[in-house]
Amino acid sequence: MNTVIRSAHDYSVHVEVRQLEHFVAVAEDLSFTRAASRLSYVQSALSVSIRALERDLGVRLFDRTTRGVALTDAGGALLPCARQTLASVEQTRDLAAALKGVLRGTLRIGMMQSFGYLDVPALLGRFHREHPHVEIEMRPSVGGSQALVQELKRGGTDIAFVSLMEDPPGVSVTQLAVEELHLVGTPELLPRRRGRIELSGLSDVSFVDFPTGWGVRTAVDQGFAAAGVTRRVPVEVADVGTLLQLVRAGLGVALLPPSLLGNDDALQVRRLASPMTWRVVMALPDGRPIRAAAAAFAELVTEPRSSPPV
Repeated sequence: MNTVIRSAHDYSVHVEVRQLEHFVAVAEDLSFTRAASRLSYVQSALSVSIRALERDLGVRLFDRTTRGVALTDAGGALLPCARQTLASVEQTRDLAAALKGVLRGTLRIGMMQSFGYLDVPALLGRFHREHPHVEIEMRPSVGGSQALVQELKRGGTDIAFVSLMEDPPGVSVTQLAVEELHLVGTPELLPRRRGRIELSGLSDVSFVDFPTGWGVRTAVDQGFAAAGVTRRVPVEVADVGTLLQLVRAGLGVALLPPSLLGNDDALQVRRLASPMTWRVVMALPDGRPIRAAAAAFAELVTEPRSSPPV
């Protein structure tokens, strides 16, 4: 299938849709190897496809060095247009399938590493059984919720499960749960008294935390800032399991929601005198049509079920 791109000089360039798919994949992964793996495509053929696109457009889209791949200014300018074109093609295909009574396409989901009160794998299994013609892609992000929201806005994902303290522009959200954050650590590092803990008493305590951009980190940073208390965060890690291991090893304490803790006899929990909360939402793009597969999965997620923790 071909599409037409018109230049300022009013001439047309015929571009194949698959070339735009290849371009977007490389632009998102900034790696021909990773993009080829994601597309189940031979890397050499992918390189040929991109070079042909560059030749047809008359511009260089990527800077290729021994250290990696980067978008040129022309590539960055083309990326939103390419995504919009591919979205239009997919909507056309979705409509044609819907007229036949079939849900098809690709469901691209941005996911936080862990949240225990919504069994996303089970929901995806049910969705796959009900709509076997939909291809499901999971897109985790080491950059946390902020990076997932940006990817949703850019069109790299169709739906995202993220932790947000405030609703950003460009997305519509459905709140799934709100949890109170608890102070967690080994008995040696936690305050000995069992009552609720004041933030002012934690200014000299070492914390293990997630990097800036993660939902828990944002909630904790805002809570300490509102209280006018500075805290020490010598250890940052972008992985829930590793963070818990470091807390168990005594490298510091952490503020975490109960859904990330599970049952751990090695750790003790204290509540805060001024509670902080962690809010998890399902986010969909605002300002562009929602893909049929994403709308169907969002409807499944919001079906009535047992209440999440508050």
